[in-house]
Amino acid sequence: MPVSAVASRLRPFGTTIFAEMSALAAELGAINLGQGFPDSDGPREVLDIAINSINGGLNQYPPGNGMQVLREAIAQHQERFYGVSYNANTEVIVTAGATEAIAGALLGLLEPGDEVILFEPMYDSYQACIALAGAVSVPILLEPPTYRPNISALESAITPRTKILLINSPHNPTGMLLTREEQKLIARIAEKHNLIILSDEVYEHLVFDGYRHASIAEIPEARNRTVVISSGGKTFNTTGWKVGWAVGPEHLIAGVRSAKQFLTYVNAAPFQPAIAHGLSMPDSYFLELAKNLENRRNQLCAVLEETGFHYFPSSATYFVTADIRNMHPDGDGREFCLRLAREAGVVAIPNVVFYTPQHAHHGKHLVRFAFCKQETVISEAAQRLRSWVQ
Repeated sequence: MPVSAVASRLRPFGTTIFAEMSALAAELGAINLGQGFPDSDGPREVLDIAINSINGGLNQYPPGNGMQVLREAIAQHQERFYGVSYNANTEVIVTAGATEAIAGALLGLLEPGDEVILFEPMYDSYQACIALAGAVSVPILLEPPTYRPNISALESAITPRTKILLINSPHNPTGMLLTREEQKLIARIAEKHNLIILSDEVYEHLVFDGYRHASIAEIPEARNRTVVISSGGKTFNTTGWKVGWAVGPEHLIAGVRSAKQFLTYVNAAPFQPAIAHGLSMPDSYFLELAKNLENRRNQLCAVLEETGFHYFPSSATYFVTADIRNMHPDGDGREFCLRLAREAGVVAIPNVVFYTPQHAHHGKHLVRFAFCKQETVISEAAQRLRSWVQ
């Protein structure tokens, strides 16, 4: 019998569902409302800076921490939107997307056996990166329809082995946005138990209905124990550029760097000055970005309601979650997504992949739709869904 080529700590994760469903969409010619990437380009001026950088010869390794122009732009962005000051030379590091920043933080700050408390459902790379670090995931369940966190359950889950609280707001896949009071409670718990906060804020500018995303690092007692992670991909429709970053106190960013240097080392040289420019764009750009997505969220939600889905409110991100049990009685979301792709020509993601095995039954009957597509694409998906349910 051949020896398995996959390390035991990674066997439970298999191939990511995003790759699987995107491949199915391409095979079937289905509309991909599964994976969260836009189908239109970002601002012309940002794209042109990248093109000019390539033509100007900026095609070799950038500095290990990221180009100075981008690190300074990130620091200025955090000051501008959240009033939090960071030293661009010691408290900012550029990464290959937010996913590498997450991996670098978890690999660089955890010891084998450490515990990470995090909200569930969750972005699928969290569990895998925690496992790669030899650490243990301790999930705190978020339940529909509001997906509000149980802060008491979070504190009760802390043990002497707990090291990191991993929070994600705006939250993928639910679109939940932490309130300031919830953030303050989390910050107090972290301070009381001397824990690191790892805050994934990648959807920071994609917030709707008059709400504002607040970084947890704005809270004074959280600032020096928090690594904040974000990227330019979602904000500037450049997900393929993979330009992300982590900001935080020097001693924690040193941990991120210690792992990141052995992952990609560096990346995206011609794209870094382009993202730096994007971060300095006027408030009107960020407001219009959010408003356009809010309109598309409303467009998709109207279609879901019309065609029989029961969906839950989403205050942010690219995503809305729906319960499929009145359309697929056995509540098998994975099987439903395969049916939807093959019969309706529309791809969604089964939410079960965002849960740990012990809580998988909570997500089995849920699916996630992405609305970061052009209005004409959502309209075509709507027509396909109408035809299918009829």
